[in-house]
Amino acid sequence: MLMLRVAWALAGAAICCFLIILIHSRFLREGQLAAGTCEIVTLDRDSSQPRRTIARQTARCACKKGQIAGTTRARPACVDARIVKTKQWCDMVPCLEDEGCDLLVNKSGWTCTQPSGRVKTTT
Repeated sequence: MLMLRVAWALAGAAICCFLIILIHSRFLREGQLAAGTCEIVTLDRDSSQPRRTIARQTARCACKKGQIAGTTRARPACVDARIVKTKQWCDMVPCLEDEGCDLLVNKSGWTCTQPSGRVKTTT
């Protein structure tokens, strides 16, 4: 009788694991991102101009409702859509921890100023 109960318990656990794997694969297929995450797809750097490096990156994001693709700590991230609508770019904390953030005059982007004085501009 005890062996029968153990067998039923193991069968139930196996079915439960199978269902969890099936549900997970149904909602998060290979190549899909988890909600609220981003990944860098391409990154290009152009250092042809003296004292200037132009970097272009493309990111793919799966943002939650009320969020939009943005930048946090110099990495692609999902941010509050209000930040993008109002162009208050520094509210998404786009610069690294030791850098200062300033909006460009026309609000088309922001600058991150390092302690050494080096400035990175993002538009």
